[in-house]
Amino acid sequence: MARRSLSQEIENIREKLGNHPIVLVGLMGAGKSSIGRRLAEKLNFPFVDADHEIEVAADKSIAEIFADHGEAYFREGERRVISRLIENGAQVLATGGGAFINDDTRERIAGHGVSVWLKADLPLLMKRVNKRADRPLLLNDDPQAIMQRLMDERYPVYAKADVTVESRDVQHTQMVNDVIKMLAKWPNWKRLNNATN
Repeated sequence: MARRSLSQEIENIREKLGNHPIVLVGLMGAGKSSIGRRLAEKLNFPFVDADHEIEVAADKSIAEIFADHGEAYFREGERRVISRLIENGAQVLATGGGAFINDDTRERIAGHGVSVWLKADLPLLMKRVNKRADRPLLLNDDPQAIMQRLMDERYPVYAKADVTVESRDVQHTQMVNDVIKMLAKWPNWKRLNNATN
């Protein structure tokens, strides 16, 4: 019974989305890429990772872009790439942690798709980001303090996302199901009917 209702919810979401993307937002370590990939699979949509697309466009890693040109340059490139990607119809788009903070990017996401904030607490984020050494914003003596500052600055902005899902230390399948259930309950699907493709 539960499986059938989940598949019904998936069909409803696909139908209501039409040619619009689901855009995942949140801090590094929240699970945007890993959950996004599996969510796209479940919905039978393409999965697109904005950070990967930025690296392809620049022919450099994000760490190299930060080192060579600074954060402001990276943010401008990020804004342009997401602006282009969001036009590509139905997809699951994972964005970098700072993307949704940009007013222009946030407006474009709202005008074209549904934003989902994967909200995680500090211990979970630190557990995940400590597994990787390629996070430019955390390359200092106290990454936990940096992460806490980013949470303080960004969480009020992430809270403007259409849907919030608590990111938990559970199997990815469970998290994907949580996202599907929250999307199925989202009351503002009519907004997409008025959105431009």
